[in-house]
Amino acid sequence: MDAAGIIWRLRQGHEPNEQEISWFAQGIADHSISDAQAGAFAMAICLKGLSATARSQLTLAMRDSGTQLSWPVNAPILDKHSTGGVGDCVSLILAPMLAAVGVCVPMISGRGLGHTGGTLDKLEAIPGVRVNLDQAEMRDIVAQCGCVIASASADLAPADRRLYAIRDVTGTVDSIDLITASILSKKLAAGIGGLVLDVKCGSGAFMKTLDDATYLAQSLVDVANLAGCPTTALITDMNEPLAPALGNALEIDAVMQVLCNGERGRLFDVACALGVEVLMAQAGWDKHEAQTKLADAIDTGAAASKFADMIRLMGGPVSFAENWQRFLPEAPVITEVTAPEDGFILGWDSRVLGEMVVDLGGGRRVETDLINPSVGLDQVLPIGSQVAKGQAVARIHAARIETAQSAKTAVIAAMTLGKTKPKARPIVLKRVH
Repeated sequence: MDAAGIIWRLRQGHEPNEQEISWFAQGIADHSISDAQAGAFAMAICLKGLSATARSQLTLAMRDSGTQLSWPVNAPILDKHSTGGVGDCVSLILAPMLAAVGVCVPMISGRGLGHTGGTLDKLEAIPGVRVNLDQAEMRDIVAQCGCVIASASADLAPADRRLYAIRDVTGTVDSIDLITASILSKKLAAGIGGLVLDVKCGSGAFMKTLDDATYLAQSLVDVANLAGCPTTALITDMNEPLAPALGNALEIDAVMQVLCNGERGRLFDVACALGVEVLMAQAGWDKHEAQTKLADAIDTGAAASKFADMIRLMGGPVSFAENWQRFLPEAPVITEVTAPEDGFILGWDSRVLGEMVVDLGGGRRVETDLINPSVGLDQVLPIGSQVAKGQAVARIHAARIETAQSAKTAVIAAMTLGKTKPKARPIVLKRVH
């Protein structure tokens, strides 16, 4: 086959067949396709698009470009994926919740880039935790505690690993076809039996409108189901941070407040909604049973115990759930951000807040940037809160006083105040199946 010919025909609007797609994906994985050819292929897809059939074929070809995992356990093997948001640490709550009710959750996760944080970076804020695990280690952890959250190995969907890096420098990141293939090739290669998707929508998400979020969600659901992995999606609100904290160690603290102290709020609500969805759709549970058992997993401490076991087995502290705050790094500068006037918080620009955390050193602009796990924002008041002038609306955690002051300015700029309390908005905007 001829790479240039496939690219030329694709550019003319003639879709490659299944054999050509498979050949091209394998060439990306084994480097017989050059960077220039892979970039041109991505650009042609971005400009011309693929049919639902070709999109599914590309996803499966990228899945099949490397190893596929298997899990010799006698339990449902389910997973969740989020399209990325601000203060989104749901995976760290949902995985142990599901493990506590008898589900196995081998979660392949990623790192943050840009204004959205990465689950692996958050886990690495805990001293000793290793996220680069081989398949044997992951199997052992799943067998012992029911859940593991780790990075994709180099041989898991290698075509996606290489194409993702090329897309990042060729302006082809925002293609629905390529996003779908990228997300699902890794998930399907992980050997899961069912999937729930959390597609974010709003100021802190990649998809700003409900229509765009729905289009992406439907693409993901359709391709996953065509590939034989039962999948549904919830579109959830990302017009304010999901947790009351942003930044790696601070989000771990927010997770532990839910797992160990039973704290309720947006973070708990989204974790439960996704858990109920996956248990109903993929494990055959009824809604009341799923809601009750997931809440019990928190209230009895069973989910916290699963999380603590996972952390210990991944190299972290033995007694993390008992006194987690003493293990987490603290920033040297902690200062309050106060309201400039009386009023109600009408909105947060979540993207601005996420970028502020990156500016503090808590995220990456490029893949090689180092992260300071202690910096960020916490005690963020939710939309609808009534505040008086001078009242704290959030706290900055910074490495230096100078960066804390500039972060204060960004937080105030990201907040909208008004005189009338806004109407409550649902956190789950739509279900896609």
